[in-house]
Amino acid sequence: MLEDLIRETRSIRRFYQDVPTSMDTLRELVNLARMSASKGNAQPLKYVLSSDPATNAKIFAHTRWAAYLKDWNGPAEGERPSAYVIILGDTEISRSFGCDQGIAAQSIMLGATERGLGGCMLGGLDGQGLRETLDIPQRYRILLVLALGRPRESVVLEEVGPGGDVTYYRDENGVHHVPKRSLDDIILKEWAE
Repeated sequence: MLEDLIRETRSIRRFYQDVPTSMDTLRELVNLARMSASKGNAQPLKYVLSSDPATNAKIFAHTRWAAYLKDWNGPAEGERPSAYVIILGDTEISRSFGCDQGIAAQSIMLGATERGLGGCMLGGLDGQGLRETLDIPQRYRILLVLALGRPRESVVLEEVGPGGDVTYYRDENGVHHVPKRSLDDIILKEWAE
């Protein structure tokens, strides 16, 4: 059921690094993005894929992880992603990408979850360093990096408490907790017959 798939598609930040993600799987996931909606059907997104451990290490060096977890600099060696999908915007096709990268990223993440993988959308990046490391031409704007692999952590959804704090956290057992606002808190108005 779609609701179950959405509930299971969480930001995963620790992986079984030694469990490979195949290039065929990455291509299948990008194919889901390819079939997704695009503003004006312009289809300006391009992708860089890596399932190579050496290239993954280079990509990891330019990523920033979990701003709310102040004493954590990202996954340790052995817990890092086994694959990456870098979403680029081709400025020769469009100068504005609207929400295309969000739609594409969510399609990829849902597909990853369906295949038993987990992932994290990373917008905090050293974009220039990543561009130089991977020799990405200037015409492509780096929009998002998706870190993918077999999940090595549990993520639990919970209701936002009375104080309204939405800060995610890890408990003493390393379980990642994500507070979500209630449906009544996010629906501003309703009209019905």
